[in-house]
Amino acid sequence: MEKINVRVPSSLLEQIDEEWERRGYSSKSEAIRDALRDWVNPPMTLSEETVQDLETSRKQAAQDETVTAEEARERLGLDD
Repeated sequence: MEKINVRVPSSLLEQIDEEWERRGYSSKSEAIRDALRDWVNPPMTLSEETVQDLETSRKQAAQDETVTAEEARERLGLDD
């Protein structure tokens, strides 16, 4: 592992100091490495269509409008 020196404003360092442990990191360095990984490889974002589909699915599940995988296979005549 390589070591780098980074200058940050005091206010940002205070925020980092308040957050890293609360978020479950074992060290400030681990938290910063994780943030840098997200910067280099941003997490995938869902399309608006996918977000809407997920919301529809949640509503259907809440209203018991869903079936189990086994029921779906049976209805579609599929074998495992």
